[in-house]
Amino acid sequence: MISEEQFKEEITLIIANAIREDVGDGDHSSLACIPDTATGKAKLLVKDEGIIAGVDFAELVFYFVDPKLKIEVLIKDGTPVSHGDIVFYVEGSSQSILKAERLVLNAMQRMSAIATKAHMFVNLLKGTGTKILDTRKTTPGIRALEKWAVKIGGGENHRFALYDMIMLKDNHIDFAGGITKAINKTKNYLKETGRDLEIIVEARNLDEIKEILETEGVYRILIDNFNYEDTRKAVKLIGNTCLTESSGGINEKTIRDYAECGVDYISSGALTHSVYNLDLSLKAV
Repeated sequence: MISEEQFKEEITLIIANAIREDVGDGDHSSLACIPDTATGKAKLLVKDEGIIAGVDFAELVFYFVDPKLKIEVLIKDGTPVSHGDIVFYVEGSSQSILKAERLVLNAMQRMSAIATKAHMFVNLLKGTGTKILDTRKTTPGIRALEKWAVKIGGGENHRFALYDMIMLKDNHIDFAGGITKAINKTKNYLKETGRDLEIIVEARNLDEIKEILETEGVYRILIDNFNYEDTRKAVKLIGNTCLTESSGGINEKTIRDYAECGVDYISSGALTHSVYNLDLSLKAV
């Protein structure tokens, strides 16, 4: 996984790029009618139900736009919220508040939706020992925010990107000439380049799992698009040799059944690619 320092750099890049995209050479709506000396106060109002996420990010945005802004947080990230709740107050330059408003709302609405879905999946897995993982099926440019939201909701992050873990999927295996060749080439590559990266290998059937198990050094086997019966067989075959992960169209209706097959992890792209933004607004007070 990426380091905390790398993650912070990603967040800073997201903020800088989003402000560049939205503000350009100036917020002329505010500049046209609000004096630069004017001050004001606004509240982040919840108009929905779910898990709030992005409060810490909002603070970073406000301080990036104007370090003199003051934020009073009433509800922290990861807290259940309902219609009418006030998450925080922000006070200071009216122009600065308005400049940051849309980025704060866009990010928090999406992050809260993701955290809410992650929280639901975590609750569905209670008592099974299986953990929910996100994927790389994220919105280009804001992956760090979406993976942050998954963690706020109680889920866990899969690899962050292509560079922090080896994941040999069906296309890698086919292009490499088979599972054994793909794994051996990968191990040689890691040795030659001096990289210490965990290896995950996708299996499409039980025979492929048997072949993966013949080669040492695999961290986790991805049991992809298996039915319940074959998933149980796969888990039994793998035993304690390495970790197990189920994926492939798993949703809230099937996730518990897959967990009860005994897998260590379930990964779901739906955590980040199929959510409806939580309704939030920033209102002057």
